[in-house]
Amino acid sequence: MQFLYRGILEYNEPGLFITFDEMPLKLREDMARFKWNLQALEDKDKLAIIDATSSKAGKSSKEKYSLAPTETDIDRMFIEINAIAKKIGAKRIAIDSIPAMALQFAKPSDARKAILKLTYAINQSGLTGIATSEINEQGFEKPSQFSRYGVEEYVSDGVILLNFLGIEKEANRTLHVRKMRGTDHATYINPMQITEKGIIVRKIEDVYK
Repeated sequence: MQFLYRGILEYNEPGLFITFDEMPLKLREDMARFKWNLQALEDKDKLAIIDATSSKAGKSSKEKYSLAPTETDIDRMFIEINAIAKKIGAKRIAIDSIPAMALQFAKPSDARKAILKLTYAINQSGLTGIATSEINEQGFEKPSQFSRYGVEEYVSDGVILLNFLGIEKEANRTLHVRKMRGTDHATYINPMQITEKGIIVRKIEDVYK
């Protein structure tokens, strides 16, 4: 949400947030803790929150924008999304989350096809997209896997890994840019904090002195 919120305020780039994981009302309440008034941006057609959660729970949505249970087909779903994007002149899109979306499909192979289609559709639309996912706990005895369904890491232009890392007696949230095509990005792991202003990335030397 910070990706969209800052895009609207700092770059005048309207955005879409598709929620498969959380009710839109809860999202607005959570973001209000950061003093982010999402409803004000929605009223100005700068932000569109698309409710794809209610249908999963078998409930009708009271939101302005929603996806019906019959729209699990990615092609049809993106026609709806693209129409909303054009209506508000969206430049950015956020999807939360890939695993929650994939629960709608009976087989992992169907979920993989849906992820591939969705990635292609976003690329063709001209929107800059970010999607959340989750991976299993990483360890020295396990091979590193950064895709829940085996395709996300490979079809994405960038992969940002968030973790909770313990060092000696301290534990910190961390952010690691694992991949960013066409960009000479830093490869080290940075501490990050969730503050009243949102996520702030710190330098290692500023945290571990």
